[in-house]
Amino acid sequence: MSASVSVSQVRKVGEYIELDVGDDIASSPRYNDDIAPTRASQRTWSRWNVASLWVGMAICVPTYTLGGVLTAYFGLSVAEALWTILIANIVVLIPLTLNAYPGTKYGIPCPVVLRASFGIIGSNIPALIRAIVACGWFGVQTLFGGIAIHLLFSALFPAWAALGGTGEVFGFFIFWILNVTVVIRGSEAIKHLETLAAPLLLIVAFGLIVWALPKVSLSEVLATPATRPDDAPLAGYFMAALTAMVGFWATLSLNIPDFSRFARSQRSQVIGQLIGLPLTMLMFAGLGVLLTAASMELVGETISDPINLIGRIDNTLWVVMSMLMIILATISTNTAANIVSPTNSFQNIAPRYISETRGVIITGIIGIVLMSWELLQKLGWIDTNISLESLYSNWLIGYSSLLGPIAGVMIVDYFLIKKQSYDLLALYQDNAGYPAWNKAGLTAFFIPVGLTLLAVSADKESVLYSYVSWFYTYGWFTGSFLGGLIYYLAARGEIRSSI
Repeated sequence: MSASVSVSQVRKVGEYIELDVGDDIASSPRYNDDIAPTRASQRTWSRWNVASLWVGMAICVPTYTLGGVLTAYFGLSVAEALWTILIANIVVLIPLTLNAYPGTKYGIPCPVVLRASFGIIGSNIPALIRAIVACGWFGVQTLFGGIAIHLLFSALFPAWAALGGTGEVFGFFIFWILNVTVVIRGSEAIKHLETLAAPLLLIVAFGLIVWALPKVSLSEVLATPATRPDDAPLAGYFMAALTAMVGFWATLSLNIPDFSRFARSQRSQVIGQLIGLPLTMLMFAGLGVLLTAASMELVGETISDPINLIGRIDNTLWVVMSMLMIILATISTNTAANIVSPTNSFQNIAPRYISETRGVIITGIIGIVLMSWELLQKLGWIDTNISLESLYSNWLIGYSSLLGPIAGVMIVDYFLIKKQSYDLLALYQDNAGYPAWNKAGLTAFFIPVGLTLLAVSADKESVLYSYVSWFYTYGWFTGSFLGGLIYYLAARGEIRSSI
């Protein structure tokens, strides 16, 4: 987007706000073309494109394992776990659709939205917290994709199978290159990938359900009892599990403007998310429960990882086709959910020096570093007992505790404080209307996070822990409500003091 006038102009185009960039914005240290507001002509995503985005992101290996995570780590029965997944994804639709509004109206990505509530410079704090989490998930998903590539090549070339863990590491880096290439090609490449992937993945998922049902009793699977103590009440376990499941997409509830900025209308983003998210998550998590139960009959042991389960089947054609679908599923998840957000966040630090391409490369490198322990273990260079499942099941609660306050601040700022009205020009300039550091936003973030950290560090036998433990256990809910409330009071106080 090149500057053609000396002074930037803001104009309304239908329900959009569009920015004609002039020399004043183009020369600002807070601007580059990649995080600039999208123009009306770039807003091409229909409700079906948005729904396809969610189908592509939701069908992935971690979703498949959610039922097992909830039963193994949170003490729920299979039926309770599936209900928890459905309810959590209905709940998370609230911040997803609300935080998508400013992206759709103004065409701005998440870090620029955060400038309004955390400050032009202060926005980097929540943006980078979101970014590091996404980089970690990028590493996890790339690891899964690398295993799928290894099994694909092993089925086609027997000599590759002899590489063992080394082959999985090679697969990791092949998959890494595929992901980075897609995102560097831009938003249209992501849209086309998701639109292609969604129907194929749904067909495969339905096919696997039909294939698995004759091999397992659905009623027996759903009747699988809870693993918690018999006399333990459900409420505490359910709320902890619900927090974790909300945390699964808590990341996207912050950076959804990165995608809604390309939506044709608010109606498109709302309906698209409603269609694409809850039922897809329930179906694929349910499929994971079914196939895990059927795995004993198929391969003689219980396997909760679909990649390794399919890799054990003695049918080369089926393994090759399945691995291609898993690779496609993981790319569609990884590119959208785990690369776009940190790429924009890293650009937000220094837009004049970090372009979209550089942001993608930074994301990829951090993803490699965060997964280095697992890669070294696969090469046989180190030994560790850390499991990926325990890592991301514990991570879900931990990081959702940090992200909850950010979501609450964003919603309260846009709808209650700013009344759905931003000064678009000021968002891209220093000292033009928004402070460098917004004390209200930072206070509303650090107080809930401080309480959560206090809960984590407190002695579990102490009186203090009994009072603050719920700030961690129910972290996303306590964080979002408390953060939103503190921000509202602090921001209203600043407004009154300035009058």
